[in-house]
Amino acid sequence: MFKGSITALVTPFKNGAVDDQAFQKFVAWQIAEGINGVVPCGTTGESPTLTHDEHKRVVELCIEVAKGKVPVIAGTGSNSTDEAIDLTKHAEQAGADAALVVLPYYNKPTPEGQFQHFKAIHDATNIPIVIYNVPPRSAIDMSVDTMARCAKLERVIGVKDATADLARPIRTRIAIGKEFCQLSGEDATALPFLIQGGHGCISVTSNAAPKLTAELHAAWQKGDIGAAMSINERLMPLNDAMFCETSPGPVKFAMSLLGHGTSELRLPMAPIAEASRAKVEAAMKKVGLIGQ
Repeated sequence: MFKGSITALVTPFKNGAVDDQAFQKFVAWQIAEGINGVVPCGTTGESPTLTHDEHKRVVELCIEVAKGKVPVIAGTGSNSTDEAIDLTKHAEQAGADAALVVLPYYNKPTPEGQFQHFKAIHDATNIPIVIYNVPPRSAIDMSVDTMARCAKLERVIGVKDATADLARPIRTRIAIGKEFCQLSGEDATALPFLIQGGHGCISVTSNAAPKLTAELHAAWQKGDIGAAMSINERLMPLNDAMFCETSPGPVKFAMSLLGHGTSELRLPMAPIAEASRAKVEAAMKKVGLIGQ
């Protein structure tokens, strides 16, 4: 069971190429700060514009640093089932602890197509699979009924839920059971998600604030609701700033302020506007991550 604050890692670029050294240094820093797990090659890692070779290399680089210290949930999704199978097989062979597989974007498969997609990946591999349900990006939403059907597959073990529907985790828990791992994909609602039956959060904010986000989840797990609420309130300006433009633009700028790579993005992602940079910097100062 995965739990706590799990970082959806950014992928640092330098002059158009993946910066291997900066990435591994960043993963090591995340672990040293107390993060509970890492996700290479998710949306935050700009997986849509990584080549297949880059994607696989980033997963390998992450596992080299993190394996045995914190769980590695490798992003392996695609809107092509065959491509998702290939990436998931690679993650398994590289030693990832699980695969994060997004619902097929753009294609808009029916519930039957969604099930068959995950069944095909499941049957072709032997790695635990976490479904990534993110309707704003994939243009489809997996219903609780379809997820319950997928959960009957032996190695479909959980969901990253980015629906922002706070009734969803308790309905999923009732339909599937408390052992089905539910991870929020929305930093701003991570704490209420836990209250409704969740186990953790795959976080964008934790790129910049791994220690604080991990402390929030540790407080929750200890039953110190007051401390969790206090940290959550402190983090909220940063949560909001991380999504003042399409992610990962803001968080990459935040990481550049912390000295973890540059703010470089790949087209069609463009540098964030000056006003957005000011919002991110102000939030970082307010939370205490950089000096005034």
